[in-house]
Amino acid sequence: MESTARHKHARISPTKVRPVAKLIRGMPLPTALDTLRVNNRRAARLVEKVVKSAWANAIEQGGRLDEEDFFVGIARVDEGPTLKRGRPGDRGRWRPILKRSSHITVVLSDGGD
Repeated sequence: MESTARHKHARISPTKVRPVAKLIRGMPLPTALDTLRVNNRRAARLVEKVVKSAWANAIEQGGRLDEEDFFVGIARVDEGPTLKRGRPGDRGRWRPILKRSSHITVVLSDGGD
């Protein structure tokens, strides 16, 4: 059984979140949560929330309650919409500031069918 959780429009660049998602991909759930807890990046807090939400969704679907039974099957970070802001540059020109966002997706699997 698989359970999915998503955090859409997270106001952090996907390039900052992808290394954290790659770190936990394929890990057992307790190990992934411990890894995220000790990681001091801001993205680790967001990914940890999504992993916990996916685990809660698995329990709600009537799956097993043991967290040792689950592992992180998919941890994907996609690019969300970009807010385009700007500031004046040299000689009166426009210098863009791109405020990027990301969509974080985590799929937990229990290894069974």
